[in-house]
Amino acid sequence: MIPTEDASARKREIEEKLKQEQDQLSFIRENLDKSDQLTKSMVSILSSFESRLMQLENSIIPVHKQTENLQRLQENVDKTLSCLDHVISYYHVAKETDKIIKEGPAGRLDEYLACIAKIQKAVEYFQDNNPDSPELNTVKARFEKGKELLEAEFRSLLTRYSKPVPPILILDAIGTDEDLEVQEEVVLEHLPEAALQDIICISGWLVEYGRNQDFMNVYYQIRSSQLDRSIKGLKEHFRKNSASSGVLYSPAVPIKRKDTPTKKPPKRPGTIRKAQNLLKQYSQHALEGKRGGCNFTPLEGHDLDLRVRHVSDALNEKHGAAAGKDDMLDVEIDSYIHCISAFVKLAQSEYALLAEIIPEHHQKKTFDSLIQEALDSLMLEGEGIVSAARRATLRHDYSAVLTIFPILRHLKQTKPEFDTTLQGTAASTKNKLPTLITSMETVGAKALEEFADSIKNDPDKEYNMPKDGTVHELTSNAILFLQQLLDFQETAGAMLASQETSSSASSYSSLEFSRKLLSTYICKVLGNLQLNLLSKSKVYEDSALSAIFLHNNYNYILKSLEKSELIQLVAVTQKRAESSYRELIKEQIKTYQQSWVRVTDYLNDRNMPMFQPGTKLKDKERQMIKDKFKGFNDGLEELCKIQKVWAIPDKEQRDAIRQAQKRVVSEAYRAFLNRYANISFTKNPEKYHKYRPEQVEEMIEKLFDTSA
Repeated sequence: MIPTEDASARKREIEEKLKQEQDQLSFIRENLDKSDQLTKSMVSILSSFESRLMQLENSIIPVHKQTENLQRLQENVDKTLSCLDHVISYYHVAKETDKIIKEGPAGRLDEYLACIAKIQKAVEYFQDNNPDSPELNTVKARFEKGKELLEAEFRSLLTRYSKPVPPILILDAIGTDEDLEVQEEVVLEHLPEAALQDIICISGWLVEYGRNQDFMNVYYQIRSSQLDRSIKGLKEHFRKNSASSGVLYSPAVPIKRKDTPTKKPPKRPGTIRKAQNLLKQYSQHALEGKRGGCNFTPLEGHDLDLRVRHVSDALNEKHGAAAGKDDMLDVEIDSYIHCISAFVKLAQSEYALLAEIIPEHHQKKTFDSLIQEALDSLMLEGEGIVSAARRATLRHDYSAVLTIFPILRHLKQTKPEFDTTLQGTAASTKNKLPTLITSMETVGAKALEEFADSIKNDPDKEYNMPKDGTVHELTSNAILFLQQLLDFQETAGAMLASQETSSSASSYSSLEFSRKLLSTYICKVLGNLQLNLLSKSKVYEDSALSAIFLHNNYNYILKSLEKSELIQLVAVTQKRAESSYRELIKEQIKTYQQSWVRVTDYLNDRNMPMFQPGTKLKDKERQMIKDKFKGFNDGLEELCKIQKVWAIPDKEQRDAIRQAQKRVVSEAYRAFLNRYANISFTKNPEKYHKYRPEQVEEMIEKLFDTSA
């Protein structure tokens, strides 16, 4: 059982907690009542505020709408007034712009274009709003007048500032300086920058607003004329410089320029003009019959440079005028080569200028028209060169074909750049250069073939044969002609290949096939030359002189081949050409040596009895010995007299032949003298024993020496 005191305490504790809870509950109820009162008050206030807002809105909105309508009306009034002002301004455009239009755009292009723009807007307004108004006709007329003046300004600017490019600048542009590691490109400025910008501006306006393409015709006509004048100015520059100083340039070899072109020595492709002059002079000389042939005296040491001996002063005088013509032709050829390069460079420059001025979709057509005059002039000149070469070939002047080689080579070298420059032009324009190249190749190949035939068919004219058996002019001409091909091997080979229809070309590369054809051609010329020389040698009555003639010619051919690249070209198809000529030379030397047999035959013992020293000879025996001596003496004198005037230009060959002959004759003569030294066959031994062995050797040493 729980004690009474504890129960009382526990009861009191519970009663106290209950009282606390009741007090707390009463506090909460009081607060809830206060919150309800506050909520009711707030709802009342909000309801009152909402009512007042609705009243305010109902009062303000009508005022706002009225104000907005008033503002809109004001804006409409302002816009109407502005439009009226704008429309009215169109009626005054003609009057306002009259002065500016009449004065034209010169010197104030921007202002003028702004003025034109105002007129254009007036035209558009009247067309849209009042197409029947007289004002439309007025502003239209003013617009057309303004457009005409713009076109006139376009023409005026182009005409005033378009000038031919100076020749010096063109030479700088097409030349290169090998001394410079980095080449500085020459920029050709055709128009001043200010004028160019005005022209571009006018062009743009005419295309966009003028609806006019006539200015493009004006452009190409003016620029075409300047392009043509630039090239003609370069030609004239060549003529003047060649007349005053003889200075020329050739793109066939790089141009070095640091100051002015008149300070540089002439550069010409090879020695073509010199070769042509020699060929023509030799041919003319032979026709006139002034001398039996051409003597070519190589320098000692196998120097086979050509030298014409005994050419009369009258002949030099006669060929003076021809040389002057050849020099002029040389100038024309070099000039033409430069003009081709100049055309490409100038055309490229013209296209760059045109691209800034002419609309893109009209550029190719305009460029095509622009270059026609200059291009046609160059092609016509090229065809003239072809025609001249063709006529010369008909006259059998095959040296004329040499003029085509440097031109054709340059045309082929320039063709890739040429094609790139003309890309996009008409097919007829792009085909002009290939057509000219084909014409040159055809004429050149024909001349080459006819030259080979002429070598074979050259007549054996007795008066045209060298009396001393030296090198015939046909040989020198043929070799000289072939040597000129060395500088143009690829060009000459391509000439021959252009006429070749054989399927064998497919088994070789283009270059290899051309080289093979050129080698075949050279071998053909040499073969024809050899056949003709054999035929000509028969003109000589003396077989020894005939042998000397063939020896000299064969030796000249061989040395000429060896001293140039001709031997390498010949070796492409004829591996043994060199040894074949050496064998031919040896054969002719042997044939020549046979001429001495009739002299040395007197020195042998054939049909002679044996004589003992001191034995008395019979009259018949004495006469036999006398005949031996007399026959040798007379034969030696006669032979030396005849062969003394013969010629062997090659010193090495001349000395070798003399030495060999001295050895043979001297040995036989010494043995002969020894056999009859102690035999008395005459009372006057000095009559028969006329020459000592040393004297015989001296006589032989003077063979082939007209100065001895």
